[in-house]
Amino acid sequence: MLRRVEEGDVRALHRTRVASRRLREVLPVLQLDADTAAKLGRRLRKVTQRLGPIRELDVLSNLIDELAGAGRYSSRALTHVSAAIHRERDHARAQLLAKGTVVELTRLAAKLQKIAASLKTEEGASVSRPAAGRGWTWAADARVARRAATLRSAIADAGAVYLPERLHVVRIAVKKLRYALEVTADVAAIKVTPDIRELRRVQETLGRLHDLQVLIDRIRQVQASLTPPDLTVWRDLDTLVAALEDDCRRLHGRYMRDRDRLVEICQRLGGADHQEVRRQKLEGRS
Repeated sequence: MLRRVEEGDVRALHRTRVASRRLREVLPVLQLDADTAAKLGRRLRKVTQRLGPIRELDVLSNLIDELAGAGRYSSRALTHVSAAIHRERDHARAQLLAKGTVVELTRLAAKLQKIAASLKTEEGASVSRPAAGRGWTWAADARVARRAATLRSAIADAGAVYLPERLHVVRIAVKKLRYALEVTADVAAIKVTPDIRELRRVQETLGRLHDLQVLIDRIRQVQASLTPPDLTVWRDLDTLVAALEDDCRRLHGRYMRDRDRLVEICQRLGGADHQEVRRQKLEGRS
């Protein structure tokens, strides 16, 4: 993906950022040297953070195109916001390349390939030592339990009132629990589980809500910076905000319907009973 990231490919940038998040979830369970794991984790987090602003602007640009195609929103207001976002995105891309991010990514990829090769060599040796294999599997289960506890806490903090910042924390926690579960599913040679499907569905709902809320914030910024002031455009933007806020409330209602199911998943994955069942299954395989 890296060459395509440098070329400005939207999909490649998104997949690279997702890969950096997934790798951060895998590293702690691979039983690497602590210093190596910590250093790689920091470098991957830096990648996620650097690509984040551009990814957000790409999402907003696509969202505006979608809203324009729906025919339910002010085209004049969307045009003003789109122009502002495109200018900001071009500036962010230029900054990304100026910082040498792609070069840094290439070096990081080479380092990860070396680690992958060494782990593959060690995997053959661990066949005769089942305890070694169970060790990192238990580490993955422990990470799932921790992620489940974090999500449950975030859900409780978010409450029932629409608070965008707290719902964003829930969205991130859902994503991290999903990635951790996907690691354990790989261990069991399972492509997808009902819990992963449910988390993915809720993540999509909260992701859409977050994108709309970010767009609302951008529209407010455009309103405040209109030069020269134009009352007609200002009103068009205000009408657009009101329509998007209605969409946010509907999505929040969908999340509230799913909340109890999320809590049930967290309780089950974070409970001692779940960990004991997994332990017995692994011991049975050995």
